[in-house]
Amino acid sequence: MNGNNLRTMRVSNRLLLDVLKGQVGDRMPIWMMRQAGRYLPEYRATRAEAGSFLDLCYNPELACEVTLQPIRRFGFDGSILFSDILVVPHALGQDVRFEEGIGPVLPPLDPEQIEQLIARFESDPEQFDRHLDPVIETVGLLRERLPYEVTLLGFC
Repeated sequence: MNGNNLRTMRVSNRLLLDVLKGQVGDRMPIWMMRQAGRYLPEYRATRAEAGSFLDLCYNPELACEVTLQPIRRFGFDGSILFSDILVVPHALGQDVRFEEGIGPVLPPLDPEQIEQLIARFESDPEQFDRHLDPVIETVGLLRERLPYEVTLLGFC
């Protein structure tokens, strides 16, 4: 088999990763933005169990569950880590709230407040990591529980 044939052959059972590597599979991989969301009744039930959106993001078992729900229901090739980019400013100490019917609310910061957040981080950088440990734990649970052929997607 020559090198050209290798580019067109699927070499693993992770279709999404194969396509990202330039390999052609027997079909296009499928995943959707906002896979876990308001449209799934099982998501709404898990969200209610968590109490708040941020509590859901910081609960590894529940965040893992809502990540897996669309995979079970639709069989997508990619699974999107359930979290939110706003856990980062929250971990830095900024006030972050998710208000029903409105969405995320972050009060504006003046330069002095930004300096305070930076100083807080610099005085205890491990605090930032500790705050985000539940998100890392969620990733570990997902690697254990996702079917092997489903690619885990994150964001930053």
